[in-house]
Amino acid sequence: MQHTVTVWYDGACPLCLKEIAFMRRIDRHNAIEFVDISENSVENCPIDRAQLLARFHAKENGEILSGAAAFAAMWRAVPMLRPLGKLAQIPAVLWLLERAYRIFLRYRPHLQRLIAR
Repeated sequence: MQHTVTVWYDGACPLCLKEIAFMRRIDRHNAIEFVDISENSVENCPIDRAQLLARFHAKENGEILSGAAAFAAMWRAVPMLRPLGKLAQIPAVLWLLERAYRIFLRYRPHLQRLIAR
């Protein structure tokens, strides 16, 4: 199967690596292309590398998404999580998920340190 979603992730982040490992396991149809942006240069990078490292980004149907919308796109690509991804298409649900993601971003460095131990 051809990739339907491209996901850029920070391969130097232990928290990100765990999440991507989980997604790779459940992506049995190889619908997601995972691109490690922890390297200094990433070919075909649609936006600035610093922006990609600051927030989660994905491309679905040619559209670059970030934050909760990017997670929802990734979820839609995997049958097991597709219902959650579809639910996130409801504006009020996506708004709540984005707020939760912004709170998570504040604590991400602390969580990364805990997981790295």
